[in-house]
Amino acid sequence: MKIYESYDDLPKLKLPYGNDVHISDSTIRDGSQMPGIVLSREHKLQIYEYLHEIGIEKLEAFVFNKRDRDAVDLMFDIGYEFPEITGWARASRADIDKVLEVDGIKETGILMSVSDTHIFSKMRLSGREEAEEKYLDALQYAVDHGLRTRAHLEDMTRADNYGFVFPLVEKIMEIDPDCIIRVCDTVGYGMPFANIDEPYGIPKIVQHLKEEIGVKNIETHIHDDYGFGSASSIAGFWYGANWTSVTFLGIGERAGNSEMEKILLFLADRVEGFERYNLEPVTRFARFMEKELGLRVPRNKAVVGKNIFAHESGIHAAGVLKNPFNYEPYPPELVGGKRLLLIGDSSGLEVIRYKVQETLNDLLDVETIVEKDDSRLLKIQAEIQKLYDNEERVSCISDEELLAYVEKYFLYQPICDPVHTGRRKLKNKGKIAESEERKLKE
Repeated sequence: MKIYESYDDLPKLKLPYGNDVHISDSTIRDGSQMPGIVLSREHKLQIYEYLHEIGIEKLEAFVFNKRDRDAVDLMFDIGYEFPEITGWARASRADIDKVLEVDGIKETGILMSVSDTHIFSKMRLSGREEAEEKYLDALQYAVDHGLRTRAHLEDMTRADNYGFVFPLVEKIMEIDPDCIIRVCDTVGYGMPFANIDEPYGIPKIVQHLKEEIGVKNIETHIHDDYGFGSASSIAGFWYGANWTSVTFLGIGERAGNSEMEKILLFLADRVEGFERYNLEPVTRFARFMEKELGLRVPRNKAVVGKNIFAHESGIHAAGVLKNPFNYEPYPPELVGGKRLLLIGDSSGLEVIRYKVQETLNDLLDVETIVEKDDSRLLKIQAEIQKLYDNEERVSCISDEELLAYVEKYFLYQPICDPVHTGRRKLKNKGKIAESEERKLKE
């Protein structure tokens, strides 16, 4: 019988195809299109630094205006090998010329809108034939000028894939066999389930590209309108894609994109072979985005939310104190987080005891033990519960408030056994002793 009592006990998953997979970040390209977000050169450089620290392989950038190009030039001046800075262009020679003007860019994405609604109502083309001619001309132009390419098949989950898109991909592969075929789920219609066929099934689309057409490099780019973004990106990996395009915190148009931090955590913590990613910076990265861009990261947001390692419930807090594995799926330090125990209306005596003991340690610089049956502790618990019972309190007890309780009940009482007195850390822990005189009075 297998026993799982620690993080190390849990087996890791294996990607079925054994494919080595990679991350292409679009925070400063797609993410910058989020309403209300304006990325300065300094913002882009700092994002680039975080991506490098994490170990992201590629970064996608606009190069259409001077501000964009200046930021890219500054990134190249730093000189990191990774993330590789890549370009983005519409399917036009003029856009590709803009990419070619930037020294150092060796790869570009080319937007190819493949759904009928985009071909007719957005681009105002006469039909699929004209669209195909336009896309292949742009791709050939990029290849002729020495660029590696990505074909961004926009709105593929609303397109006629068997009738138009898959035949187009075959022609793309004839021009550039190494082209990265980007499966774009532009409005989030795609689904991660294996038995759903086109146009919605991400697994079926990826499998067809890989097994029937022989595409070497497949990338997913998923929007999160239905909340399936990260799941569909992972499903892409599961069925043979070797890239996914993401943004940090999932920022982007409308509901945003697949969230980089979730996919990184899944790969690094749950799947074999992805130790190359360093997740420690992601919490700092999130705080940077909050402070500098004014984003509001929900407190309960996976990976980087402020409540991810916060515990108030008596059962949960007591379980975590005994063994974090009881209620924390991964250690806080993995993502640069910190465990936080809070006292609220559902807190039990154990978390109050722990917090009181922690406060005394900080206050007196003496390692101490507070027993659960200490009458002073029970009085603090009674005072706190009274606040909630009388509905005078709708928030957690702050550390400053707890300090006042500790000072009230503990400060002028004997702090520990005489042998353990002193204003320094002691190797041996001393129990917090109650006054004998006080005990007799009670």
